[in-house]
Amino acid sequence: MIDIGRVRLFCTSPGPAGAPALLLVHGWGGDGREWSPHAEDLADRFRVIVPDLRGHGRSEVPDEGNTPLEMADDLAALVEVLGCGPVVAVGHSMGGQVVNLLAVRHPELVRSVMALDPAHGAHGTEVDGIPGRAAAYREQGARAAADFVTGAFSPQAPRGLRTAHVRTMLGTPGHVIAQAYAGMYTDPDAVGIRPHSEVYLRRRVQPALTVWTSAEAADWERSTLHVPGSRVEHWPGVGHYLHEEHPERATRLIRQWADPV
Repeated sequence: MIDIGRVRLFCTSPGPAGAPALLLVHGWGGDGREWSPHAEDLADRFRVIVPDLRGHGRSEVPDEGNTPLEMADDLAALVEVLGCGPVVAVGHSMGGQVVNLLAVRHPELVRSVMALDPAHGAHGTEVDGIPGRAAAYREQGARAAADFVTGAFSPQAPRGLRTAHVRTMLGTPGHVIAQAYAGMYTDPDAVGIRPHSEVYLRRRVQPALTVWTSAEAADWERSTLHVPGSRVEHWPGVGHYLHEEHPERATRLIRQWADPV
């Protein structure tokens, strides 16, 4: 447990202290345990920083401010406290939004970004459903969010993965679920809806690799890239938790991105 001044974050850090730093960030209603196999494999070459975001896992649960923007500033403070920057910041889902916000708000602390099925670029029917989902999360908290998790896996997902994530989501405080969702999509400074996503992605100066399970989203994000070395990949036939459905493939991609030599 690390006191970063803003909040107390639970964080593990395998790998050599002086090695290049990898920051692995989980998504909405999750915790750092989802990165366990990746962290073990990557610790031979990197210092792997795996936090639980505020309000999640074993970290402190504030009454207010459980939003991606605050989480990004938390991670900036964590990197400063650990003295491990600049980092390669890797995030899944909401964590993908968080690491991009970290890169935009604290560019000196981030060497490059890798986002896996990130929580930005919402459009069309997804946007139409945001008000109803936000209301459900305010009223029912993690119980409503568990329905999203249940449907987020492909038929090929490893046995037990869905149940593990439903349990983790149900263990996340309801006000955290609602605030984090609002912070992604409905707050005045939210960047999850496509026009707002485009504005903030264009402010990112670091190279970025984004992996989408949607071909349409991959095509859209390719049109927003302006930094040399950035690229987008599409993984078809994979569920939202792609890094856990295919941990070896994800670890290999992270390693290649973070250490291309």
